Amino acid sequence: MPPKRIMVERGGASRPRPSKGFFASTYEVLTSPENASVVRSIAVFGAAVTFLASPWGEFLLPP
Repeated sequence: MPPKRIMVERGGASRPRPSKGFFASTYEVLTSPENASVVRSIAVFGAAVTFLASPWGEFLLPP
């Protein structure tokens, strides 16, 4: 007859991991390498809109 297995729980595995807050999880998503191109595109678009909405955007108009 084979011996019976005894299940032993590890000390670290039984504790639930505390969930991250909103800002920590958002920062982690924004800085992940797989989202870098999307974050850069949104930043460039925001900078372009800000530039065109400012008085500096008038320099692009023909005389």
